[in-house]
Amino acid sequence: MKLDSMKPGQKGIVVSFDESDKKYRRKILRMGILKGTPFEFVRKAPLGDPVEIKVQGCMVSLRKEEAEIINVEVA
Repeated sequence: MKLDSMKPGQKGIVVSFDESDKKYRRKILRMGILKGTPFEFVRKAPLGDPVEIKVQGCMVSLRKEEAEIINVEVA
C-alpha cells in the first residue's frame, strides 16, 4: 500500500521506497523516514496534497509526489 492511500488515524510501518523516483528518496531519508520506521497518518489536505504523518514524535508534511513513493504496511 502507498502512504498517500492511508486514512487519518491509521498506523503503519515503512516497508520500502519505489526505486523509480530517486529525486525525493534522499529528502525523505533525511527526515527520519527510514525502512522499518513506525508512523501514524494524521491527515490529508482537502485536495490530497500535502499529507501529514507523525513519525518519531515529530509531525512531518509530505507532498503527494513524495508520499506516493513510500510503500507501507498498515499496523
